[in-house]
Amino acid sequence: AAGPTNGELVRPSDLKKPKKVAFINCVGSRDKRFNPYCSNFCCMESIKNSLLIKEHWPDVEVTIFFIDIRAFGKGFEELYSRSREEGVLFIRGRPGQIKENPITNNLIINVESIDTGTIFSEEFDLVVLSIGVEGSSESIPFPVAKDSKGFYIEAHPKLRPVDTPTDGIFIAGGAESPKDIRETVTQASAAAGRSRNLLSKEEFHVEPLYAFVDTNKCTSCGTCVSRCPYGAISVDGEKKTPARIIPVLCKGCGTCAADCPTNAITMTNFTDAMILRQIDIALRENASEKVLIFACNWCSYAGADLAGTSRIQYPTNTRIVRTMCSGRVNVSFIKHSFNRGAGVVILTGCHPQDCHYISGNDFAIKREKRIRNWMKKNNISDERFVIEWISAAEGKKFADIVSQVSKIALK
Repeated sequence: AAGPTNGELVRPSDLKKPKKVAFINCVGSRDKRFNPYCSNFCCMESIKNSLLIKEHWPDVEVTIFFIDIRAFGKGFEELYSRSREEGVLFIRGRPGQIKENPITNNLIINVESIDTGTIFSEEFDLVVLSIGVEGSSESIPFPVAKDSKGFYIEAHPKLRPVDTPTDGIFIAGGAESPKDIRETVTQASAAAGRSRNLLSKEEFHVEPLYAFVDTNKCTSCGTCVSRCPYGAISVDGEKKTPARIIPVLCKGCGTCAADCPTNAITMTNFTDAMILRQIDIALRENASEKVLIFACNWCSYAGADLAGTSRIQYPTNTRIVRTMCSGRVNVSFIKHSFNRGAGVVILTGCHPQDCHYISGNDFAIKREKRIRNWMKKNNISDERFVIEWISAAEGKKFADIVSQVSKIALK
């Protein structure tokens, strides 16, 4: 026996042994007001603790209030069944009220049973809350992005679950999302293996795709810092020094370059001049009949490629300009396309949740309002600018969209 109570079951307020214990699951979890996600291991923790109580103190009554019991792991369903056999009472329902009895200091729980529709009101000596798991509010001194819940973002949920978008940094366990011990150990082992593979190399090669800053144009506004999910850009706001980009951390998405108000950032291999020249050539003849498509390298461009290799037919008046990310598409590119007489302009990219560069297409979609306001001022029909998200596997979707939109250009 160990711990602050030497292994004895007591309630913290007066150290008395409880005769009736209640567990309330999903406190702060699966609730739009707090955390909408499941905390993963709370159900089984409450079941495990209820069994421990029954094994050591059989006379103690145990009740578990729950929304759903998620017993998904190996042996979990058997543990759940065993707890019911041991006499643990399960009531499906979220308690709406907990009051303290001023005489006994016990807690009175009021809840409506979802299964029976009856109101349950019972007094308990001890109430245990399964608090929802949240991501850490603190940040590690490394450039790793977090999601809105405070958990670090993996490079890909299926193909690279322990890698982060920043090469050489790996995540495991609760840093990535709520996990039980078994899953945490599994992921930690995978992260260790990935680290070993990296350390075994004498040299580490990176793609020659990165941004660099024209220090004469940079005003130290910091816009680029907010656009980079990799922490590759830094600006000293107090000293007003030009933005500094670490090439080995930069992934070359180009979102920072597209939103730089002074055009101080240039992308290697995808400069503004190169992209504008592609637009000019694509619209050199019969521009008004052309459908100009900005396609991201990883998804929509690959989707277009799949349409071609699958021999899916679509109109020949299509012209594609490849960028690494939809976030690279500057508003000026769209304006330039229409000024050159493009019939229709389509901005395509990964589905928002699958963006190869985490947040590139989020910033791309934020530019839509500016684009449409400019179009309205210049009497350009709204239907001539289209935004679509296309994955690498959606070749048919790409062809269908192009076929539909090309009719607008040929009006």
